[in-house]
Amino acid sequence: MSDPRPFFTDVSGAPAPGEPDYWQPVIFRGDEIAAEIARLCDIERPADGRRSSLFTHPRAPESSPSLAPGIRVSLDVLLPGESTTPRRHTSTQVGFAIAGTGRVRIGDTVHDVGRYDAWNHPSWRPYTVTNTGDEPFVRFTYSNAPLLEKMNVHLVEDLAEMPEARPDAFPDGASEDDAADAADEAGDARRTSPFGTFELADRAMLMPYETLINPPSLPSPALVWPWEGVKSHLDQLEALGDTYIGRRLYLLYNPLTGRTNGTTPSFFATITIRPPSIVDRPHRHVSAAINYFFHGSGWSRVGGKRYEWGAGDLMLTAPGWMIHHHASDDGDRVYELTIQDQPLNIAMESLLWQENLKHPPRVLGSEDGFATNRALRPATVGTAGG
Repeated sequence: MSDPRPFFTDVSGAPAPGEPDYWQPVIFRGDEIAAEIARLCDIERPADGRRSSLFTHPRAPESSPSLAPGIRVSLDVLLPGESTTPRRHTSTQVGFAIAGTGRVRIGDTVHDVGRYDAWNHPSWRPYTVTNTGDEPFVRFTYSNAPLLEKMNVHLVEDLAEMPEARPDAFPDGASEDDAADAADEAGDARRTSPFGTFELADRAMLMPYETLINPPSLPSPALVWPWEGVKSHLDQLEALGDTYIGRRLYLLYNPLTGRTNGTTPSFFATITIRPPSIVDRPHRHVSAAINYFFHGSGWSRVGGKRYEWGAGDLMLTAPGWMIHHHASDDGDRVYELTIQDQPLNIAMESLLWQENLKHPPRVLGSEDGFATNRALRPATVGTAGG
């Protein structure tokens, strides 16, 4: 079979394509999720231990099922005593428990987690999950795998066993011999550019290959955010009152992500509290948003259409740049988990955000962002969400 021939596509004078064809909002109802959990509990245990089902948008391609174009969400179930086999992959993940208790081992880090606890999975770090209780351990897993699949670089590897624990001083798979080799290489003039990185003109710089393939590295921690602690701080935001113009939330912040305000380098996870009868201001952003409402009820208006939701529902609430806002019903407060691909968009310089529709949008991360009417202490880190 001959190799395919590349060709030119003439786009001379072609008009701008306009706004994308957005995926419409969709809701998985709590009773549908409960029925799928029951079905997964009833199937025979798979060889790898992964009783798993993907929340799939009708617009998603068969080859890459997902809930938003760049976000995959799975429903994962382990029966009492069950564990998954070890696995690692280039995608990063956020985990969120919705029932039962479990133990998550990621590399040398072990977390015991329960209902509404959240955690992150760094890239290429071997991990297993075990049910440690006497009822099904149920969790959501949010992954950037669809984006990597589009790029054709999502690598997944099943392992025969978890690697043995290693000293914290060495990266995954490294040893004292590796460290000694690295020291020898650092002292070898043949391996070091004599020129370094330097300015060419007006802040434009040149960087040698030796630095290109050895960028500064930061530890990528596997962290957990226990619900009990998150809730105690979150509940204090209810006292902000009706005049507060922001959203009452906390970002589950991973310091590795720095200025991109993430839980992983691709996603942020925020937990929001909505007191009764609170209506947010309409806004929009390029980042997609997926909300899991785990207490209370309310509604969202997205692209001019109203969607009712309640406790246990999972919704694609912002398919990207659609005008939207959310409101809580009278009666009980709302708690919700929001996953957005904001950090990825900040890193790509593509996070167009319009917090107030009466004012122009801004490119967050490249331009100054927005302010609320709440005075913050200098040490406080905050972000928009929802």
